[in-house]
Amino acid sequence: MDWELFLDPYIQAVGELKIKLRGIRKQFRKQGKHSAIEFVTGRVKSVESIQEKMALRGIGTDLLEQEMQDIAGLRVMVQFVEDIQEVVSLLRRRSDMTVVQERDYISNRKPSGYRSYHVIISYRVDTINGPKDVLAEIQIRTLAMNFWATIEHSLNYKYQGDFPQAIKERLENAARMAYKLDEEMSAIKEDIQEAQLLYDPINRHIKDGVGNSDDTDDIYR
Repeated sequence: MDWELFLDPYIQAVGELKIKLRGIRKQFRKQGKHSAIEFVTGRVKSVESIQEKMALRGIGTDLLEQEMQDIAGLRVMVQFVEDIQEVVSLLRRRSDMTVVQERDYISNRKPSGYRSYHVIISYRVDTINGPKDVLAEIQIRTLAMNFWATIEHSLNYKYQGDFPQAIKERLENAARMAYKLDEEMSAIKEDIQEAQLLYDPINRHIKDGVGNSDDTDDIYR
């Protein structure tokens, strides 16, 4: 299998989607409005990660495009839990992508404490061989959710999911604290937004070139 050729449309999709999602944020901020999107990152799975998942789930190359929905992945970070549904609504309304599946791990958080909202979309890219539809996963989460998930993911690599009891208990406790943090921030959401609109240097001088936090990539698995 020519992996480079296979992954090219996914690389193109991630690049285009990052630009479009960041563009939504800039439009809100230029109009002096609160943007549900804080920042956007994206990645394409490595060949090694794809092969590991294929072996784990028994996915053949003939069904890879349909069965593995997160080869192209984007992560949208928001400030408040309420912003998550706003981002989901924005995705549903767009004409350049189709939402094919949603997984709500916020209302139905995993036993581990993981919280996030996953949206699977079908996105069309124009290649030299014609249009091609690819699946991409968009994870939407607060900064607190992301901090917990990043730490848990790192520890999972070390322990392969078999956490020592002491670490498992601390992760569960940290998940509760992250949930509480999101609750507290939502309670003072209006004050925070008012303060941000009163003093927002990016809103006063938005650059479309390099130098913004939006323009840096973040690799995640």
